[in-house]
This record gives sequence, structure tokens and C-alpha cells, in this order.
Amino acid sequence: MKKLLASMLAVAATALATFAIAPAQAQAQAQAEKPKDKVTLMLNWYLYSEHATFFLGKEKGFYAEEGIDLGIQEGRGSAVTAQAVAAKSATFGYIDVTTMIKAAAKGAPLKSTGVLFQVSPMSVMGFSEKNIATPKDIIGKTVAVTPGDSMSQMWPLFLKVNDIRPDQVKVVSGDGQTKLNAVANGQAELLLGYVMDQAIKLQDATGKPVTPIRFADSGVNQISSGIITHKNLLTENPDLVKRFMRASTKAAEAAEKSPEAAVDAMLKAHPKAGVRDTLIVGMKQSVALYHTQETANQRPFRVAMKNVNDSLDLLVQYGGMDASTRGKPEDYVTLDFLPN
Repeated sequence: MKKLLASMLAVAATALATFAIAPAQAQAQAQAEKPKDKVTLMLNWYLYSEHATFFLGKEKGFYAEEGIDLGIQEGRGSAVTAQAVAAKSATFGYIDVTTMIKAAAKGAPLKSTGVLFQVSPMSVMGFSEKNIATPKDIIGKTVAVTPGDSMSQMWPLFLKVNDIRPDQVKVVSGDGQTKLNAVANGQAELLLGYVMDQAIKLQDATGKPVTPIRFADSGVNQISSGIITHKNLLTENPDLVKRFMRASTKAAEAAEKSPEAAVDAMLKAHPKAGVRDTLIVGMKQSVALYHTQETANQRPFRVAMKNVNDSLDLLVQYGGMDASTRGKPEDYVTLDFLPN
């Protein structure tokens, strides 16, 4: 009798456990079957090192876990991507945030939901054998630029800070590859590029050492690459923005821990994105730009508002922003959608 009672109790306990687990399993299954939000992230340029972060997040399933079906598109300059996001052709953009600020100050319905590069990677660079190592060495030289990209928009600011008149430098225009070719072929002594991207590509293509002159070393240390979106999305679908930034934060943290894994994820998706060893070097230099001293203990994307404020001051003083449209840091950047 005791054995029968024990058996009956065991069956009852199992049944209760099954009923308790069933709702949780059903909920998980329902979540898995729920259609994911299709989201487009438009990058600032052709694929290179810093973009690997998002491919790593996608490969690891961070976006899928947040109910996001992420599509990643190449860009053709920060200004072009900003226009696409403003027109709602892309859900989010990954661009130079100061370029977005200048557009937003003129009425573009854009806002940044997190700044990843908090130290500027922008630089003007050339072969070390040319002995162009300081801003003043640029005078009288030819510089290859890409109209519309973030560096060309900050270039006048860099010149002004260093007391160089625009007419003291000759400028030739072209896309990313054209700029590299111009310096490699001697048509220009210098090009505008990112220290973790074009500097490495130029050195790899020619075998010659390259000397970058960083904008940040001249005091033009503005916030740089970050996420932007249309202002309407912040109020119409704030949950989507939070989920996207939560996944992107996890992706950035994973890239910090393993730049190699990030590069491998991007190459798996786009085998022609670059040379693995070169991309890894660039990715390591990229993650080094994720934090300032003020944000060293913070998660990625959580920029110090003082840094944003300083960037606004530089834009007003040197970058052509009308002081009457300057506004406050919170007008252009919000941290409300970032995970703690």
C-alpha cells in the first residue's frame, strides 16, 4: 500500500512539474516563432575593420535573440548614410556622429543612440619617406579626399586649428580606392583616412611605412563613429531601439574581447572584405577608440556628455556650425536606450 501511495505521489509530482514547465516552454516557443523585426543598418563606408563588430553580433545571435532580423549595408560616406536614415531608407546608421550633428542642427530628424568611437580616428597620412610628420608639413602638398565623407567635413576644421589656409593645400577628389591609388602613384602626397583603416591598407598595398597625422593630436578630438536613427523611431518604437542597442552593446563587448573573432565573422559573411591579418590589426586599433578616460569603466556606446559638449564647441568655433543652432548635447545624443 505504501509503495502504491508513493508511486501515485510521484506521478502527481511529475504531472505538476510538466504543467509548470509547459507554459514556459510554450512562451519560449512562441517567442521563437514570432516574426522578427527586419532592421537595416547602413554603414558609413565600404567594409573595413571597425564594421566587424556588427557581423560578430549577428553571427553570435545577439540580434536574433532580441527579435531582430538584421541586414547590414555598406555606405558611401557618413553624409550619404545620414540622408538615408533621415529618409527612412535605413532603420539605423553607423556614421561619424559629428556629421549627423551638423545635419540635425539644420533640421534633419536624426539623433544618436550611442557613440562607439569616443576618440577620433581621423588623420591625414602619407609615406614616411616624404617626411610629412606635422600639420605644417602639409602646406604646399596635394591631399586626396572623398567629398561628402566625415573626414572631408572635418578637414576645414583641422586646417583652421593649425592656422593653415585652404589655398595653401591642393585637393584632389576621389573615392576610397582612388585616394589610395593617388598616393601610391605619386599623384598626391597625402590622403584623408582613418588611422585603423586607410593607413594599414596603404602600407599593405605598397610595402612602405605610412605616417598618420591624427586630427585628435591637434585638439580635434571629437566623438566619432556611432549609431544614429530617425527621431520618430525613438517615440514610435522605443522597444526596438532598446533591443537593437542591447544587441549592439553585446557585439562591441565581444569584439573587445576577441578582435580576431569579429574579423572572422565579417570575412565569413563577405570573404572579399579584406586581408585577415590587416583587418585584425585595424580591429585592435578600433576597439582602442571605444573609451575615453571618463568612460573607461562604462559599457560601449555610453559616451560622456562632456565629450559631446566639447565636440559642439569645436563645431561652433571651427566647423561652421551657427552658434544659434548649437543646442545642448542631449539634443543630438541620448543614452536612454542603452543597457545598464
